[in-house]
Amino acid sequence: MFVLDAHGHPLDPCHPARARRLLAAGRAVVARHTPFVIRLKDRSAADSTVAGVQVGIDPGSKHTGLAVFTGHEGSRAGRYVIQLDHRGALIRDRLTSRAAYRRGRRWRNLRYRSPRFLNRTTPKGWLAPSLRHRVDTTVSWVARLTRWAPVAAVHVEKVSFDTHALSAGRPLEGAEYQQGTLAGYEVREYLLAKWGRTCVYCGASDVPLNLDHIHPRSRGGSDRVSNLTLACIPCNQTKSAAPVQEFLKDKPALLTKILKQAKAPLRDAAAVNATRWVLWRALEATGLSVHTASGGRTKWNRSRTGAPKSHTLDALHVGELETVTAWPSTVLVVTATGRGAYARTTPDRYGFPRLLRSRIKLRHGFQTGDLVRANVPAGKKAGVHTGRVLVRSSGSFDITTRHGRVTGINHRHVRHLQRADGYGYTTQKEADRND
Repeated sequence: MFVLDAHGHPLDPCHPARARRLLAAGRAVVARHTPFVIRLKDRSAADSTVAGVQVGIDPGSKHTGLAVFTGHEGSRAGRYVIQLDHRGALIRDRLTSRAAYRRGRRWRNLRYRSPRFLNRTTPKGWLAPSLRHRVDTTVSWVARLTRWAPVAAVHVEKVSFDTHALSAGRPLEGAEYQQGTLAGYEVREYLLAKWGRTCVYCGASDVPLNLDHIHPRSRGGSDRVSNLTLACIPCNQTKSAAPVQEFLKDKPALLTKILKQAKAPLRDAAAVNATRWVLWRALEATGLSVHTASGGRTKWNRSRTGAPKSHTLDALHVGELETVTAWPSTVLVVTATGRGAYARTTPDRYGFPRLLRSRIKLRHGFQTGDLVRANVPAGKKAGVHTGRVLVRSSGSFDITTRHGRVTGINHRHVRHLQRADGYGYTTQKEADRND
């Protein structure tokens, strides 16, 4: 648990059992519900020895892993892990929809609009809103962690995949082709992400996968990543040196899908690579000591420590380390939900206003997105429900819990736990160590 002193300055995190004892003894109060933060009444940072913690970041297109850990001399112990779920895809889709509405209104000649000249330029360093969102939310959570814990350094993957180096066509030979060196891990991890960690020919998963040349090398095929895919051992042996067109002559739909996907770049890798420098510069601007590493290095670290694949464990294994002694069993999943829409109307299928939205967000002291607990004494909804609330002017609220949505909760049974901050919170189990 995160701990603050009497003046709100961060101290070293403590075990949940110790936090419960401090609260029960009256020595501490709850400063924040999620993530759980306590504030000591009788302790000052000036009178305490603070060892400090470090933060690992595994940036992703859809999810970003954050890990708070302690350690020295290459050994790490995870203290708190967070999976940050972005909403970049939703932002992209809504901007595309808005552009389609505007384009349709112009071309239907429903109103006169003077021509626009092609003199609009984007400022230097501009990022698309969906990409900027990923950077801003990641930096925002690093700033939050520095308020709750004495963060001394940040370790971040500066690049998940070096797509320029991967496309250079450097031959994979010897041990690198068979089991992978650190450089080989870059290629393998890229292909695993691109092809969904399954055999492209039979769809088998959770089995050993080999690198397979779509166009065989014996017939002039190259070692470029666009010519590589994943195949299980039986399919790889059956295909052998046959061209993929001959091997899949009875499955034309699968053949078309493989050839199309082979030429397409990995969209998630492109999004991460587009924001890597911006994220690094933003972290440097915080004044923290920032260390960078590659995604191949992270996977190599996980293979040595026996840790399974997850966003949070990747964050724990970023950079140089020798071993990881422990990690939390529970992951806090933080989903970016936003703070509401700017639009005051809801459009119809043609983009015209369909109805007006209320400008009043606060209903009976609550607003949509607040973290609440409802204690319903009787009826079909009897019980305790904890989650994000959706408010209505009628006073009948909906609460989204980890088990689903509970509808029709009267506002009189609802109590605040935490005001809306643009994120939704749930928990899930962390992966167990590999045997």
